[in-house]
Amino acid sequence: MAELNDSGGGGKDGGKVRSKKSNAKVDLTAMVDLAFLLITFFMLTTSLSKPQSMNLGMPEKENDPKKKTDQIDVADDRTMTILLGENNKIKWYYGLIGSPIEGPSEATYGKAGIRQEIMKKVQSVPAKYNDKTKGLIVIIKMDKKTNYRNMVDILDEMAICKVPTYALVDISPEEVAMLKK
Repeated sequence: MAELNDSGGGGKDGGKVRSKKSNAKVDLTAMVDLAFLLITFFMLTTSLSKPQSMNLGMPEKENDPKKKTDQIDVADDRTMTILLGENNKIKWYYGLIGSPIEGPSEATYGKAGIRQEIMKKVQSVPAKYNDKTKGLIVIIKMDKKTNYRNMVDILDEMAICKVPTYALVDISPEEVAMLKK
């Protein structure tokens, strides 16, 4: 930038010489260093929250067709099947699909919905056998159009209700038809 020095001749100031004003510059290097030190300090001293996860036992995939898969038979009066469909639809029945002991009934997610039904069964099944080792078995079956959130919600319900045994199983054509009704 060019400066104009007007030092001579008939100015109004009576020939006074003015000193040059220097530009006031602030050196921000120290502030930037301090900011990076503070950022580094807080990054190293804060504890990051760990993602919460639920343990889910899944069977191993077996590629050997010679190996038999063992099918476990359970009493139908200990089994509750929950069907998850599209648009947050949920149906359940107690017993076998051909001759259900109770249901099929529609339910909603949450405290007043499926959780209430699961809690009833969790308490009534061991009382029926007078044996705490024979608890409720919940079979969860999902339609292909079920969203992931519904699966997580029903697994949360299993943890909340403290269901001792539950499994994710493929849905049968009869159950798909039951969901569409």
